[in-house]
Amino acid sequence: MQAQTAKQEALNAIQRLPDTADMEEIMYRLYVLENIRRGQQDASQNKTQSAERVLRDIQSW
Repeated sequence: MQAQTAKQEALNAIQRLPDTADMEEIMYRLYVLENIRRGQQDASQNKTQSAERVLRDIQSW
């Protein structure tokens, strides 16, 4: 299975939106997908923190 290009992923995401979607909704959907992709990339490269560490950091605020 060949990996999709960023352009193809964007086109697929836009095509799944309803025809009534406005530009703001389209941009938001692409923003969310990009951040998911970055998170998956970070996870695969072990560039993450444990939930316990994040909770400790939040509690120290």
